[in-house]
Amino acid sequence: MTTIYNLSIAAQATLNLHSLNNEGGEGNQIQTRMVNIVGEDGRLYSVNAISGDMLKHIQAEHLYEISRDQGLPLCAACKQFDPNRMSADPDFRAWLSKKEKPTPIQVVDRLLTCVLDDVEGNLITEGQSTPRKSVIEFGWAVGLPDTVTTEQYFHVKYDPDRKEIPSDKTERESNLGQAIFHRPANSGQYAIVCNVEAQRIGYNDISQKYTIPADERKQRFAAVLQSLVYTFVQPNGAMRNTQNPHIVDVCGALAYSTGPAPAPLLSPLNRNFDKQMEAIAASLNTIHDGRLVVERFASLAELVAILTRLITEGDVYTPKA
Repeated sequence: MTTIYNLSIAAQATLNLHSLNNEGGEGNQIQTRMVNIVGEDGRLYSVNAISGDMLKHIQAEHLYEISRDQGLPLCAACKQFDPNRMSADPDFRAWLSKKEKPTPIQVVDRLLTCVLDDVEGNLITEGQSTPRKSVIEFGWAVGLPDTVTTEQYFHVKYDPDRKEIPSDKTERESNLGQAIFHRPANSGQYAIVCNVEAQRIGYNDISQKYTIPADERKQRFAAVLQSLVYTFVQPNGAMRNTQNPHIVDVCGALAYSTGPAPAPLLSPLNRNFDKQMEAIAASLNTIHDGRLVVERFASLAELVAILTRLITEGDVYTPKA
């Protein structure tokens, strides 16, 4: 049995003709989200990117479906996949409004009863500010310089009843039969980074105690890894009805620690990221006695194989009493 304290994934993904990173619309033009980054050569680049918010929403949606399928505990709001999570639960709000206000420790304990509030985090602002830091973290999926491109495509909704273009300007502008718009399609290689603080599942950071039984923490950890698998296999998002991303390749490195130590993580924006992650782990293992493991994957299938092995053979770290 492999115990997991911390886990990180650095992946270089090749995606074609996707529209997961829309920023909004301006008139009849859908805008692609662009960011400015510094490459490993020290130069500035403008590339398209998929926000970490989008990636985390994809993962949270998969975790929600997994939790419902496996009967994992969800609060009333999370059962409806409400983005406010337990903050939108009427019973929880009534509990917060009691004459004897609950303490921050009690609030976090209550949040930990729900898988989504535990794993994805929450910030309770009613009455007092009480945070629950997320267990899982995503960075932006950033296009590698000179490997990403965005093209705009002209679209028009077809109207079978339309015979000719109206001559009157007002009639043309009010005509609802056709809508002309431009849609982006993005292709390229993207650097993806994420981290899972497995040891914090079911852990109250204020009281410094676990409030969830060990077997349930293990079950939640397995569900988190499963949701990560699904995030890479099926990246849900905008315009998938006609622009389902072509996932061509996913390669990189997965690192984990079996005890208190951070799993090394370096962005694929550095072309030697996997070698450096291995070198960092080797150095740390000289003081941690083999506590850090780095496994490379050359394809999506290999990443899925690593994660599914950890689901079946792994366990979440619990400190010794």
